[in-house]
Amino acid sequence: MTKSVSPSTKKIYSADAFFAGVGGIELGFKQTGKFRIVYANEFDKNACKTYAENNPKTPLDNRDIHDVKADEVPDADVIMGGFPCQAFSIAGYRKGFEDERGDLFFEMLKMVKAKRPRVVFIENVKNLVSHDHGNTFKVIREALVENGYYIKWKVLNGKDYGNVPQNRERIYVVGFRNKADYDKFSFPKPIELTRSIHDIIDFHGKKDEKYYYREGKQPFYDKLVPAITSQDSIYQWRRQYVRENKSGVVPTLTANMGTGGHNVPLILTDSHEIRKLTPKETFNAQGYPTEFKLPKIANGQLYKQAGNSVVVPVIHRIAEQIAKAIDQEDTHEFNIPDKFALIYSNIKGRYEGESYVTEFNPTESELAQGIAPDIPLITDEQYLKLVQKNKTAKFYMIEEC
Repeated sequence: MTKSVSPSTKKIYSADAFFAGVGGIELGFKQTGKFRIVYANEFDKNACKTYAENNPKTPLDNRDIHDVKADEVPDADVIMGGFPCQAFSIAGYRKGFEDERGDLFFEMLKMVKAKRPRVVFIENVKNLVSHDHGNTFKVIREALVENGYYIKWKVLNGKDYGNVPQNRERIYVVGFRNKADYDKFSFPKPIELTRSIHDIIDFHGKKDEKYYYREGKQPFYDKLVPAITSQDSIYQWRRQYVRENKSGVVPTLTANMGTGGHNVPLILTDSHEIRKLTPKETFNAQGYPTEFKLPKIANGQLYKQAGNSVVVPVIHRIAEQIAKAIDQEDTHEFNIPDKFALIYSNIKGRYEGESYVTEFNPTESELAQGIAPDIPLITDEQYLKLVQKNKTAKFYMIEEC
């Protein structure tokens, strides 16, 4: 089957957002001035409150994505989403697709297959590429390329690519329907970190008493006092000891940082008191603008939302690169496979690479002509060994669609 795509002359590109959370991915895209969000889907009722507070004009669908039919979603140039990452998280149960949340990628893929957007954008935890010895990401990668997308992926750290003082590594996957768009796209280059924790955290002002750690209030308080001594570090209580993050940035924020003592970012104030970050400060650490509004809901929910969110400036910089790549006519035609796909991949270590189908349903003669003599055809087992050993390699694979 072949699907023709008419040339696009739009300068503002439309986007459908899934697993929208509080809208961090969408915000990064909108900040470029090149994208508008025409549909957003988010199931969590508290995240929906924060999303609606900041995006009152965006159509927000709060149904479970399993209940959403593709014909109820508007066509768009971009489909984006950071499907819930707990199933793939280092801190989670490592169940991958066996976890009920693991199938959410395929729900998003259902929309991609129905809508055929020009661009697919995915954000997820760094561990996605190594989960289940590389099998999980192999499935995701092949699902995208077998549906006609040319993809590039890379793990970027917020402090290195977003000028945000948080140590937060995430994988970003960008897929293009058009090979010309793919060829023009590159991930942004690293930039100097000029912002410090003092730019996003208020060490001077007095906050609500609930944010402070006091003698008799926390059973481990006596262990905090001798360890928390610098205003240039962020500290964490790690069940048995205090961890000092001497890098001068906020450690990776987590969704459960507001639910107890473990892993909560702690600071020493000007008055030599110990307190945890406020919800607003955790959103600051994700690069949200000062005007971003937090609704009046439980702080535990706000901490969860910040911990599950994205580094907005990194998204913004990637979105700028995407906008540059698709600023041309799109006359690409889709060839939907019937049985087999010959997939080219170039992996640059475990956390960066690119992949696409070079031929659908190749014949033996096409295989002989299409595979370069210096680029091997490898098996699934050989691929997994490459990933596990963090190797750099170019190769072909034949996969059943």
